[in-house]
Parts: sequence; structure tokens; C-alpha cells
Amino acid sequence: MISCNTEDKTLAIEVFETSEAGNKLSKITEFQNAEEKVVLKLNPDEKLQTITGFGGAFTESSAYLLNKLSKENRKKIIDAYFSKDGAHYSLTRTHMNSCDFSVSNYSYTPIEGDKDLEHFTIEEDKDDLIPFIKEAMAASTDGFKIFGSPWTAAPWMKDNNNWVGGKLLPEYYDTWALFFSKYVDAYKAEGIDIWGFTVENEPLGNGNNWESMHYSPDEMTNFVMNHLGPKLEADGKGDLKILGYDQNREHLKEWVDSQFKNEETSKYFDGTAIHWYASTFEVFPEELQYAHNKAPEKLLIQSEACVDAEIPVWQDDAWYWKKEATDWGFEWAPEKDRHMHPKYAPVNRYARDIIGCLNNWVDGWVDWNMVLDTKGGPNWFKNWCIAPVIVNPVTDEVYFTPLYYTMAHFSKYIRPEAEVIGLENSDKKLMATAAINPDGSIAIVLFNEHNTPKHISLLLKDKHVDFAIDAQAIQTIVIPTK
Repeated sequence: MISCNTEDKTLAIEVFETSEAGNKLSKITEFQNAEEKVVLKLNPDEKLQTITGFGGAFTESSAYLLNKLSKENRKKIIDAYFSKDGAHYSLTRTHMNSCDFSVSNYSYTPIEGDKDLEHFTIEEDKDDLIPFIKEAMAASTDGFKIFGSPWTAAPWMKDNNNWVGGKLLPEYYDTWALFFSKYVDAYKAEGIDIWGFTVENEPLGNGNNWESMHYSPDEMTNFVMNHLGPKLEADGKGDLKILGYDQNREHLKEWVDSQFKNEETSKYFDGTAIHWYASTFEVFPEELQYAHNKAPEKLLIQSEACVDAEIPVWQDDAWYWKKEATDWGFEWAPEKDRHMHPKYAPVNRYARDIIGCLNNWVDGWVDWNMVLDTKGGPNWFKNWCIAPVIVNPVTDEVYFTPLYYTMAHFSKYIRPEAEVIGLENSDKKLMATAAINPDGSIAIVLFNEHNTPKHISLLLKDKHVDFAIDAQAIQTIVIPTK
């Protein structure tokens, strides 16, 4: 515990740091001298959004890999993500039917023409996804929320009869709404409670590469307003959360305009889900502010993010701090958008985005795969990506990348029902956000992506404390409950 010397003005804090220099969520009590001065002033009376949670996604790829590891390493990873001593994840996502991070294409509705879904089955999930989720539940002391996202309906329900692209045929709108209700019941029978859904992963499509199903904003609003919402309500599941959109922030305005056009369209939408892939550095604050102002009482959840188009770098922490990563847009983005996809440092991207989101009304932030292999898979489409934890199932080795610790700086210390609070920051180059937890403790997360350390003066009402943040470092400062 660190405090300043003036007894009646003492602000007691604990500081945890992850840095390019080698700290990994390390508790630190000694700080180097720093010439650059920063003043941070907390205002706990200025209450902003209430936090839903932080976490990652249960995918078949991750579950498949966990099945290949020793029991010791499987438990080590699950505890690292879900236990109180670990990252303590509180908000998670999973896929309904297969997705690109599945081993193969599959559907819970394999029988063509089965409008009443009499043959609905989650058998595909019982040897990998469901055990993964249940062991995570056992590791978590506080529990966590889980929402499902479909990438596509079975091909027989679609106008192109294909896993990729196409639209849901209107004659199957009610069948597809029933699908969501059946899914909740099937998982409930396995001892897993579903908290909610996104209506469709990436309704604008993914370049016709892997499982997808297209909606326009008004088509999705119609489906929710006239089919999905009423069906869940009729089945006694009206408390389940429905999140619209579920794609990149650049198009957010047109989707919230449709979802929240009036009281009738808004009725069944509990909020909006977003992804980060439109840019490696832009948070899109105007779009986030617009979405909040359009429906200030609704949820705004970042539902997917990852370092995409990269094969994981194994056992080399330094790479994750260097501007050497690229994403899909580095080579393939339209010329007008190319500037949005420069080389970047993976840690920087995660830290900047989460803090930027929290400072613009986002209440939940969910990473993509929790575990991938050294190739960035498995993935039936070979759409390689990076996860915070990388494993080699052949040698039974586990690598916790710096991205794991970056996520934990938020998920471990900013708990569900925390409230983001006001924070005055004298240095535009230092990213900062703060929240007060339900127990009264305050967590401040700082990110210094620059090459020089900074001296911090932290003020809370009439108390203060001085410390420093290293160059290329992320810190969580905890002000304990009195």
C-alpha cells in the first residue's frame, strides 16, 4: 500500500503494472523518477455508465484445444481467466451453430424443412463447448454473464441455401425466433443460464468468407420487433437481453437509428453490440456518443475484438509491444480507408480501445477467442488470429501473452455494476479511465504508450498521492474501500 506523507491528506493506493520492461500485472511499490508531470483528478460524484462486464468468447476452437491439453494446463488456463485470483472474467460470448472458429460447419437444426425444430439438438457442443463453459462456471466465484451469437441459420432456411452469405427466408422468421428459445432451454438443461443474445454476428457480412447471414438495419429491427422479441416474451423469456447490430462501429449510426426509431421499434432491444475491426487505432467516439445519446438507457457492448490476420508470435513478449502487427485492412482495405490500418502494437491496440470505449459510454468489452494454437487456429476457413493465451497441444505448453495481462487490468479490478466516474487528466498523451465498484473501491486504469515514464499526482477530493508509470506500460491503481 502506498500513500503520501501528510497523514490527514493520505490517499492509500495499490498499483499493478504490465510493461514492455517485463512487469506482468505486478504489484509495484517503488517508482522511478519521471520528469513529465501529470495531474489526475477523480470526481466520484460524476457517475456515467454502469459496467456490465469484461471477458472473452467460448469458441469451439478454444474448447477443442483445451481438450488436447493435460488436465493441469487446462485447469491453469480456465482458472487464469475465471478465478478471483486470475482475470475474473464477468461477461462472455459464445457462438450458436458453427462459426469460423469452429472445426467444421454444423447446425443445431440439421433436418431440412423442420419448421417446428422437433430435431433441434446441441449435441455438437457436448464434448467441447459445454464442458469448457461448465468448468469456467466452477472456477468463477461470482459467476459471469454469457450471451449467444449466431453466425448463420442452417442453409435450408436461407435464400441461397449456403453457409456463407444470403438472407433468412421470410417463411422461416418464426422458426428462427424459435431457434433462440430452444437454445436457451437446451443450455439450461445442461446447467448453463444464457443472459442474452446478439441477433446476428456481422449482419453486413464478412466478404463471403465464412458463416454469415445478412440483414439490413430495418430487416433486423423487423425480425426483433415482430418475431424474436414476441417469441421470447411468449415463452417466458422476456428478461433475456437482445443486442442489435454486432459489427464495426463505422456504421453504428444507421443501425441505432433503425433500432431506436420509436417506442415500438425499441421495445425488445436491450442495447447494441459493436466490433473494432474498422480501424487499428480509431475508437469512433462520435459514433459511440451518438449511439448513447440515441438510447441512453440501453446497453452498448463491445462484443468482439482480436488481433486478426496474424499468426501468433510464440514466447516473445516484446513483439506484442512493437508496431509490427497488421490486420486484414493493411493490404486489402479500400484506398480511402487504408490510413485506418497501419502497423500497430497489439498491447497498444487493446489498451487504447478499452479505455477509449469506457470513456465513450461502452459498458462491456468482450475479447474474441480465449485460446488459440501456434498457427492462430484451429479454424476451418484458415482465418488465423491471435488470442491472449496461445498453446502448443503437441508439447502441452501454454503461453500467456501480454494481451492476457492487458485484459486482466480491466476485468479483474472493474467489476459488474461498477460505475464509470469523472476523471480530469492534464496529459492528452496519457490514456486514463476510472470506475467506482459496488464495494466502494475505485479502480483507475492508465496507459502510457510512449517511451518516457510519467510522474502522476492523483487527487481525490482533499487527498492525494504521487507515483509514476513506466514507459510503454499499463497500470491499474486501486483505491481500497475505507
